[in-house]
Amino acid sequence: MKILVIDGQGGGLGKQIVSSLRSSFENIEIIAVGTNSLATAAMLKAGADRSATGENPVKVCARSADIIIGPVGIVIADSMLGEVTADMALAVSQSSASRILIPVNLCDNYVVGVQDLSLSTLVQGVVERVRTLIGE
Repeated sequence: MKILVIDGQGGGLGKQIVSSLRSSFENIEIIAVGTNSLATAAMLKAGADRSATGENPVKVCARSADIIIGPVGIVIADSMLGEVTADMALAVSQSSASRILIPVNLCDNYVVGVQDLSLSTLVQGVVERVRTLIGE
């Protein structure tokens, strides 16, 4: 099972996701792609198996991932203060992978009807959804 985690800014959300996945599952491959090198480094330090930075790695890794995880901004061009390009958003959107999008209401993207939950609660929800998708 190949899981692609995408994050930007400081990589705090991606770091929590990678760390939680690593401690919850044994037989998964976690690939971290940051929209910048700071985010990539944070996710790699948290336990990602492999990592890369930038637009092309998102495009390439989205093609072979089974699950893609990240903030909702990864499917919105120019989100995350412009770190997500239109090609990145398109690659994630067109991937055949299951997507787990975390409703982080920042950067003028607000998801109506979503509770304002802590990041740790949202990450727990990610882990439970991954558990369902991989059949554990």
